[in-house]
Formats: sequence, structure tokens, C-alpha cells
Amino acid sequence: MLHGFKYLPLIISILVLAPSLLSAQETTVLPDPDGQPADMEQPVQVYILLGQSNMLGFGKIGPLDKEGSLEHAVKKNDLYPYLIDDDGNWTTRNDVRNVRVMGSGTGGTKRGQNEWLTIKGKIGPEVGIGHHLGNHIEAPVMILKSCIGNRSLGWDLLPPGSPAFEFEDKDTLWQYAGYKQSPDRWKKGTQPEPIKWYAGMQYDGDIARAKAVLEDLNAHYPDAKQYEVAGFFWWQGDKDRYNAGHADRYEQNLVHLIKQLRKDFDAPDAKFVCATLGQTKKGDEGNEGLILNAQLAVDGKSGKYPEFAGDVATVYSHPLSKGGGSNSHYGGNAETYMNIGEAMGQAMVDLHQADHD
Repeated sequence: MLHGFKYLPLIISILVLAPSLLSAQETTVLPDPDGQPADMEQPVQVYILLGQSNMLGFGKIGPLDKEGSLEHAVKKNDLYPYLIDDDGNWTTRNDVRNVRVMGSGTGGTKRGQNEWLTIKGKIGPEVGIGHHLGNHIEAPVMILKSCIGNRSLGWDLLPPGSPAFEFEDKDTLWQYAGYKQSPDRWKKGTQPEPIKWYAGMQYDGDIARAKAVLEDLNAHYPDAKQYEVAGFFWWQGDKDRYNAGHADRYEQNLVHLIKQLRKDFDAPDAKFVCATLGQTKKGDEGNEGLILNAQLAVDGKSGKYPEFAGDVATVYSHPLSKGGGSNSHYGGNAETYMNIGEAMGQAMVDLHQADHD
């Protein structure tokens, strides 16, 4: 259950009077952060960010004269005004903790940010996400990112319980690995030769690293005493588009991922927001089309999975992207990461608001 939701009466009145004002792809204009800490009597609301390099974030902050940089967007084009104060310095949210961990498979952990949400280094969607959540939730918020680049849902991030399956590709029948099997695939009827990686090895590592942060909560959110996993954010799919079997299986794997994450974090009511690849548009065919359609299908509003109604939302990223592709990190364009991050944050807020309607 989400604690301390701000501005609910006003929001409900707006939606009742003008329900067309907000949609999954439109975001609320955000005010400047007030600099105040959250109500620490409430549990920290934890949002776990997962995926591959899209979620990792490669948005460039500067230079000021470079179109597509964050400085250019904010200080030249007057976009995202809540990111700078009256003196032109980057603002800080003292009610949203930005935490990042990373590692390959189940190996060691590289620790990144562990600080209040501000602008530093390269940015990902966490900035837009964190400002939307912090603006609407009175309770403390933690943005917990645990991911690494170049990972597929069909292999590296395959969740526990995923079964093996058969898929024919270019006149060859392949056996694809189920969770903890190795290698990725082998010809049907032959003996597999395991490698030093197994299906789901990155999933296991990412989840273990996120859990380690939560087990040491006070070191990552000062003065926090308890937490709730309130939601998950997923931006991924690039690597799967290079494998026909993974692309064909993407929808089934994504459905299972949503359910498994809720189970692994003992969070049956946690919301889930997915973003599509920015370069893929509706109507595209091939592997990218399969992945896009899979991501759109899990949206609770699609009706395909009634159990996801009001709990799962998908952000269609193509209209929000400023160009480039997921494999080139959108050219480092900060506006792409900000636009999609804002839309993901707004989508999560909308899911929480619906619980109060």
C-alpha cells in the first residue's frame, strides 16, 4: 500500500472535471523541489529500476552549447525548469534517494550513486521518474537502479521458473534454455555443452544486489527504519531484437518477469511500468515489432491480461525520443532520457492515483 500521497483531492477534482487532460503519454508540469525532507515516520517507498543500457542511462549533461545536452535543454531551451534553481544551479530533491548498483551476472558489485536526487555524471530515466514520484508522495522515496548493459530478457535476465522451449530459426529446430540451463540454445536432439553463464544469471545478480541495498537500508536512506517495494520500472529489449527466438518469446517472458519480481520482493501489489524502445514505432515488423507488441500487450489497459489492469502500464517511447536507436544509446541525447523518464514517472503516479479513485 502506498503511503502519503500528496495533492490527492486536487488531482481527483481535475480528473473528474477534465478527464482528458492527462494520459499515459502526457506529464504533469512539475514545480521546483521545495528542499524539504520527507516524512520519515512513513516507510521508504522503494522503486526498483531494471533493464539494460537504456535504463543504465547515457544522457549527456553538457556542454551548454551542445544541442541534446541537458544543459542546452534546460538553460537554452527552457525545458525541465525544475532542474535548476534561481541561480542556475542544479536542484536537489531531499526527499528522493538515488541509489545505483551494478555487476556482471552474480559477480561483484560496483556501487554508483548513493545520494539525494540531483544532476551528476550521465543521466538515465531516473531523473524524470524521481521528480514525479517525489512531487506526489509525502513518504520518503528511493530510486534503486540495479542493471548493466547488453543483457537480454530471453537469456541473461530470464526470471526463475521460466521453462525451456523449442523454436525453429532458418530451418533449424533449436532448444532454448530454461532458467539456470546453459548454453543459450542448442540444436534439438543434441547434447548441450554448458558455458560459464546460465539463463537468468543476470537476473539473479541484479535482484541480489537490490536486496543487499534494502538489507542495509539506513546506509542508503539515512534515518530510514522500514521500507515497502512500491513499484518496478523496466526499460529493456535491445539485445532480444537480435535473436528471433528471444523476440518471439518476449511477451511470455515479460509476463512471467512481472509476476516473479513481485514474488521475489514479497510485493504482490507493486506497480510495474515498462517503456518501449525509442526507435520502434507501431506497425513495425520483425523482431522489433514483436518486442514492441509484447510490451504494449502487458499494459493493463490493453485488456489482454486482466490481472494487470490498474497495475501495469507501458510508455510508448517513439514519440518521446529525439532520434537515434537503443543500440547507440540515442546518441546520448539527454532529452530522450528526460522525456521517457518523465513519462514513466507519470505513468507510475497514474497507477497509484487509480487506487484512490
